[in-house]
Amino acid sequence: MLQVAFIRQNVEFVKERLSIRNFPDTGLVDTIVALDDQRRKLQLESDTTQSRINAHSKEIGALMAKGQKQEAEQKKGEVATLKAALAPIADQLAAVEEQLNASLLRLPNLPAAAVPPGKTPEDNVTIREGGAKPTLPAGALPHWDLAKKYDLIDFELGNKITGSGFPVYINKGAKLQRALIQYFLDYNTAAGYTEYQPPIMVNEASARGTGQLPDKEGQMYYVGEDNLYLIPTAEVPVTNIFRDEILKETQLPLRMTAYTPCFRREAGSYGKDVRGLNRLHQFDKVEIVQLVDPAKSYDVLEEMVLHVEKLLQSLDLPYRILRLCGGDMGFTSAMTYDFEVFSAAQEKWLEVSSVSNFEAFQTNRMKIRYKDGAGKTNLVHSLNGSSLALPRIVACMLENHQKDGFIALPPALHSYFGADAIR
Repeated sequence: MLQVAFIRQNVEFVKERLSIRNFPDTGLVDTIVALDDQRRKLQLESDTTQSRINAHSKEIGALMAKGQKQEAEQKKGEVATLKAALAPIADQLAAVEEQLNASLLRLPNLPAAAVPPGKTPEDNVTIREGGAKPTLPAGALPHWDLAKKYDLIDFELGNKITGSGFPVYINKGAKLQRALIQYFLDYNTAAGYTEYQPPIMVNEASARGTGQLPDKEGQMYYVGEDNLYLIPTAEVPVTNIFRDEILKETQLPLRMTAYTPCFRREAGSYGKDVRGLNRLHQFDKVEIVQLVDPAKSYDVLEEMVLHVEKLLQSLDLPYRILRLCGGDMGFTSAMTYDFEVFSAAQEKWLEVSSVSNFEAFQTNRMKIRYKDGAGKTNLVHSLNGSSLALPRIVACMLENHQKDGFIALPPALHSYFGADAIR
């Protein structure tokens, strides 16, 4: 959430950055300023009235001490009148503050200066590519057929048990999932990330803190009886670990990693792009999150990009890194890099990771702060990335590494999987 003071001081700049995002309602900025003007006016009225009440109350005590009861009673009447006037002011102030907060929650983060303009994924900028696209053997299959051939994943069984988008992993398919999760976690902890195992359901405050509410309310699974949400990513519970805390400067940076199942309704998704593992309602993902000194957050963003890039390189997969344009970025992001892996059998690029800097957008909502050396309290910056999401990684590994009669596994996974191939 953007800070009101920043918006007031930079109205035209805020509108210009929102235009890079193609945000349709830049008039919301003016609404926020007007509501804040109203809030300030009401707050001044409230403070002035309360000050008069306090002053009269002191006078009453002094008059009573002097035996001037009649004058004291007159002052009591004035206090009663002021208190009666204060009540509607307080009600108006509360209503305006609620409107102001609701309006601020609807305003997305501002794109960083390096974010390219654009409206669609076609406007994203390729930063670099790595790895070689494989030459597949004759009769190469897409991953959904390979999963059936090697008895790795049963999509129909998942449909029977739950519904479309909830696959069942079997035998070596389940083992591959477990091997990848452990490898990803070990890779992250070796780089200095502390592992957490967070809840996979969160309350409303947590979902609002990372920006899922109100922006993605319809995309999350909701447990109405308990007012809880199934998480779409481990970013939500992990970042909220330090909600409402003031950290010491020496604690920064905080590096966290977690494996969780993730749940997304993916409303409106249909067609060939959702076949097999391409788009699921439940999937496994390992996440990395950092809370850092604001002055260092863009250096940290580049470090996290390199971290994920080396992980992809270890899986022997062809990849490319994209800097997202303003119109393709998530609601909370100031800058995002997407990682895509080439699916040789499907002949298309599949997104497998996003690494983002949210600056103070999330931490302002969550009130995650730190005290600097001068004793001043500041908001930290938050960043996160997938390291990695499993479904499309598995899809590309199966397709790209298929040979005549087996699927080769990259050396990094041999000890985790207990074999060099799936046969």
